[in-house]
Amino acid sequence: MGDTNGQVVAGGNGKGNRLDQLDQPTDVLIDKETDSLIICDWGNVRVVRWSRRSGTTQGEILIDNIACLGFAMDGQRYLYVSDTYEHEVRRYQIGDKNGTIVAGGNGKGAGLNQLNYPYYILVDQQQTVYVSDQNNHRVMKWNKGAEEGIIVAGGQGYGNVLTQLSHPNGLFVDTLGTIYVADSLNHRVMRWPKEAKQGTVIVGGNGKGEGANQFNDLRGLSFDRHGNLYVVDYNNNRVQRFSIE
Repeated sequence: MGDTNGQVVAGGNGKGNRLDQLDQPTDVLIDKETDSLIICDWGNVRVVRWSRRSGTTQGEILIDNIACLGFAMDGQRYLYVSDTYEHEVRRYQIGDKNGTIVAGGNGKGAGLNQLNYPYYILVDQQQTVYVSDQNNHRVMKWNKGAEEGIIVAGGQGYGNVLTQLSHPNGLFVDTLGTIYVADSLNHRVMRWPKEAKQGTVIVGGNGKGEGANQFNDLRGLSFDRHGNLYVVDYNNNRVQRFSIE
């Protein structure tokens, strides 16, 4: 906090596929167990790990040939990765190269056992997987071991009424099962209570723009422990913070 300059902790050697380079990284998480960063290196179709220890000059490939856009880690240190080319989410033990399909995996489509361009993922303590099923304009919940998912937000086609989403991205699920979703091309963040048929707009929803109450294509979102909401406002090239009651 308070720094005016950042510090490069991975990559920084131009775009490329060498072990000291990244290409369009899309997501990152901290693995406290190994004090390292795990990175979705999307342009290189791989997941890589970089130690956070000083003197690290290159990463190592954890998973190859996966079009990873988003991922999450559960309490048992399983890694969940969305594969946008195969339209599925796979779960990996660290060091395992193959993984197990835990959502989708039945080709691109809109069936309950299918996904179409899965992006952001969230996993709860029961290993339930929530995934923003972007091109189906819905958020899906896959219980552990389930053969198909449950629509928990959207799923009424592309649109901007309160029952619809338009290319959903970032996700957050609270302890009550309330879902917060970055409704990217509607330029709003929505809240969907558990089993609700429609959501409510909590920020944005004032059209595409650069105002303090506007967005231009949303990506990730997260909350801090004080209840502040942080939103990646992609085409406005900024991160916004909101205090949510």
